[in-house]
Amino acid sequence: MSFPSEVDVAIIGAGAAGLGAANALKDSGLSVVVLEARDRLGGRSQTVLAAPDVVFDVGCGWLHSADRNSFVAIAEKLGFEIDRNRPPWREQSSHPAFPPRERAEFLGALDAFYERAEDASDAPQDSIASEWLEPGNRWNPMIDAISTYINGCELDQVSVYDMDAYEDTEVNWRVRRGYGALIAAYGASVNVALNTNVTLIDHSGARIRIETSRGTLSAAKVIITVPTSLIADEVIRFSPALPAKVGAARGLPLGLADKVMLRLDGPEALPVDGSLRGALMRTAMGTYHTRPFGQPCIEGFFGGRFAQELEDAGEGALAAQSIDEIVAMLGSDVRRKLTPLASSRWAHDPFARGSYSHAMPGCADCRAVLAAPVESRLFFAGEATSPNFFSTAHGARDSGERAAREVLATSHGRRARS
Repeated sequence: MSFPSEVDVAIIGAGAAGLGAANALKDSGLSVVVLEARDRLGGRSQTVLAAPDVVFDVGCGWLHSADRNSFVAIAEKLGFEIDRNRPPWREQSSHPAFPPRERAEFLGALDAFYERAEDASDAPQDSIASEWLEPGNRWNPMIDAISTYINGCELDQVSVYDMDAYEDTEVNWRVRRGYGALIAAYGASVNVALNTNVTLIDHSGARIRIETSRGTLSAAKVIITVPTSLIADEVIRFSPALPAKVGAARGLPLGLADKVMLRLDGPEALPVDGSLRGALMRTAMGTYHTRPFGQPCIEGFFGGRFAQELEDAGEGALAAQSIDEIVAMLGSDVRRKLTPLASSRWAHDPFARGSYSHAMPGCADCRAVLAAPVESRLFFAGEATSPNFFSTAHGARDSGERAAREVLATSHGRRARS
């Protein structure tokens, strides 16, 4: 699209939140543009064809809380097939590397931890989630590993209040063509300026001036949907400064969750939609999804400090670690059957710098602080601003729709351009 000089509403970021806001404003009579630094839609969602017969969601992949997930209806409207089979987690998991007796013991320890943490959430003061691990429990490192997958970080960085605020209906579905593909299709009719990196939002004047890599434009109102990392690091600056927003963003850092996709020759030996995890008694470990959708592949998942360590080791480190762990569980013969196809490196993505937000201990209220409008002209959305569905694509989308409603409520039925 041609780059506009002025609009009624500028939306920063074409992830799920920005696209949710833009779709909600379509019939408002306001002129709207979404400014996106990347050359694609979707933000932290992206579907790639890792091989001609392997679809890979590099970012979000599951319709979490699917019975309350707004993307389910969107998928049905856009003709995307939804897979409603249960995910390969908890009791569905089975393999000799993690025998049933040990798996049951681990799940019991995990559930007991969550019960203690839930009780702690009723206390008058927030606490660090790791304080509620049972001292000396042999499963503590693996419980911490689960946190790295869920929160993108270990439990010593997680607020108990925030952990309790997250709502999970335990209904998890998938999009056969890819969640990232669905979100891109959702934004296909939106007015987006790609390759447009925003550096400054100057709200000192009658209209808001936005400096970008493609020039400057003005807007009556702005919706900011970028990851907390970009606000916390002041990659996008505000003038006058907004220290409360920067502080809130720093209290809601992005954890790290990375994926790797491996081709599997002779896949019939492993179950379709199976789970593979060893009883490794350590936090630095991956978890594996065998033959998702029946594809000839294994998808590996790493989180937290270990994911950061693997990213920092360079291209190929995630795949090498995955193959080594799978070989340790399945035997040396499987090594020749595994071929790296694709992986994520979200911490090294300059427009993400991580995967999804968690609240640091004592910072659970930062979500509401970040979400609050400024001067009825600056509005904030994104998964980190969702009170209960943070860290999810649908939480992000719904927050964008909420920000759009706030824009309309302050526009008084008139075009915002002066």
